[in-house]
Amino acid sequence: MNPRLAWSPLEARLAALRRRLSPAAAHPAVRAVTAHPLLALALLLAVGVVGLVSWAESCGFKGCPSAAELRAWRPQEGGRILDREGELLGRVTSVRRVVVPLEEIPRHVRAAFIAVEDRRFFRHDGVDLRSAVRAAWRNAAALDVREGSSTLTMQAVRTAFLSEYEGERSLRRKLLELVLARRLEDALDKDRILWLYLNLIYLGDDTYGVEAASRHWFGKGVDELSLAEAATLAALPRAPVHYDPRRATDRSRERRNLVLGLMAEQGFISREAAARAAREPLRPARRGWAAAAPDGWAAAMARAFADSVLGGAQRGDLVIATTFDRGAQESAERAVRGSGRAEAALVAIDPRSGALRAVAGGRRYVPGGFNRALEARRQPGSAFKPFVYAAAIEAGYTTATGVEDEPVEVRTGRTVWRPANASGEYLGRVTLRHALARSANAATVRVSQDIGLQRVVETARRLGIRSPLEAVPAVALGSFEVTPVELVSAYAPFANGGRAVTPWFVERIEDVQGRVLWQAEPQEPVEVLDPRDAFLVHSMLESAVEEGTGWVVRARGVGVPMGGKTGTTNDNVDAWFVGYTPSLAAAVWVGHDDRAPLGARGSGASLAAPIWAAFYRAGWSEEGDIAEWSPPEGVVPAVIDAETGLLAGEYCPTTRVEWFRAGTAPTERCDQHAAPLASVFESIGSAVAKLFGDLFD
Repeated sequence: MNPRLAWSPLEARLAALRRRLSPAAAHPAVRAVTAHPLLALALLLAVGVVGLVSWAESCGFKGCPSAAELRAWRPQEGGRILDREGELLGRVTSVRRVVVPLEEIPRHVRAAFIAVEDRRFFRHDGVDLRSAVRAAWRNAAALDVREGSSTLTMQAVRTAFLSEYEGERSLRRKLLELVLARRLEDALDKDRILWLYLNLIYLGDDTYGVEAASRHWFGKGVDELSLAEAATLAALPRAPVHYDPRRATDRSRERRNLVLGLMAEQGFISREAAARAAREPLRPARRGWAAAAPDGWAAAMARAFADSVLGGAQRGDLVIATTFDRGAQESAERAVRGSGRAEAALVAIDPRSGALRAVAGGRRYVPGGFNRALEARRQPGSAFKPFVYAAAIEAGYTTATGVEDEPVEVRTGRTVWRPANASGEYLGRVTLRHALARSANAATVRVSQDIGLQRVVETARRLGIRSPLEAVPAVALGSFEVTPVELVSAYAPFANGGRAVTPWFVERIEDVQGRVLWQAEPQEPVEVLDPRDAFLVHSMLESAVEEGTGWVVRARGVGVPMGGKTGTTNDNVDAWFVGYTPSLAAAVWVGHDDRAPLGARGSGASLAAPIWAAFYRAGWSEEGDIAEWSPPEGVVPAVIDAETGLLAGEYCPTTRVEWFRAGTAPTERCDQHAAPLASVFESIGSAVAKLFGDLFD
């Protein structure tokens, strides 16, 4: 091959350059360069080297960190997700590192790493020229990179600031290391640099830093390591897999003993101490260390939210402050795990603000798994009924209004719908309160037909149901699908005086320096239900817990004022309980993902309500002086007959104090109950006594 052919592309470019330069404009130096390709190539290489050095001096495209940034930098521990009290709820990223102060790292541990990785650490200024020249000579002789010359400082900056160049062995990366190492030495003292290195270094099996590695390899903190164990850790940075103490015991022991020899040679320990440590058997812990930071549904939600508002590239050591309560979250996950063979979900909010307190999206947390508490759409069944009764109260019904609970037929076109009560039994004429407490289907359908289905749908929408609803007869019995989080949010107005809330769970996101990257904008609750009407519906939902289908919660020892409602769908496919106290509202759903029936005992009362009770008892305490609800202005009491809803007569056997909007209390007195037999005899006796008294007067 003609050797000149190899230069033909360059010559072609130079010829083109010569043609573009006019003779008048061409400088003699330019003509000389363009006439000699080798000279042009050397010049281009020189310009490239100068440019590369200048690029490195400015730390590439991202710029060099300032001295203040270098002093403030801290090794990442994966960020923190905090609950509302500042308790650790989880990590933003999975980093197995525990940062410890330098004073908690024993001197023999520090000495082991210095001896094997950078014996001149305290004598150089970040770049060890003597070691660099030696390594360069040996690498040049081998025509390969056989020996490194990185100081501890260079290794620290490589890990801390040059992660994007990981695995790259190039002049560009090496120049950046040199520049940043010098800057780090100018900004920090040696102890701080050593602290950085010992908390940054990768030591195998996804562990970073000496504390995490000590726990992982030896099952103890770094402050408990023996001399031999310290040398074993110091043997790992060169090749963590090759010197793995569990899988490569012989190589690990040989490398350990080399480290011990170097420590003795450099005066860190005596030769006798090195010999004793070398004779010790290598005994790594049988099981590796798993980071103790909790994780679960709430932490996963926080990570996903941070990604959505900041982008995944900005995770780092973020601090995400959430509204979750760690105790409630742990209790929720425990309660849901005990649901037996069926799946379950739980979501709890503060009904006053919409802030989420706990979320369990299934019996087991699976990273990236389906969160049923937020995403599963299932029929609520009777748990939808409070919206029907709220619409009825708004339409002029009272809690004492009588309604017939008897078989009912609803004709829609050519179709006749005959909804039946779940028990197959009917209550006859009952008050609105009793109909909701006993979850009477026939009575509820009659109420919805009377007030209008569109009104029911509009009320549910106003209170917080966002899923599709249609004004068809079956909507009154919860035939349309909703998510647990929207259902519990729609119950909040019954607990807080008629105000709709929007669920939320992140308060703010900060970077490692405490700078706020994102802040929640408070959304004030909006009044969607007259406070008087909200109180009346709440009062009926109290009865549903005290004497109706939610009795299981009361029986399980939840001794606080509360309201709630069970829900069970056709064929026992879905089981629900939605309950609330003054400071917490929670929805529990139980069912199968494939919508298989739960069985004969698969009702909301038997499956969902016990989970709610277990969650509340172990995970929540009412806040402050909250004890019970007080009726708002414009709501007045009246003593009525519990059966008829009329004002209680003298002989009514069952009476109760009922609440009414002012001006809506009944005015007619109940006269359907005869006087008790004892009262009759007493009256006769009084009449006879009076008669004889009159005769003898």
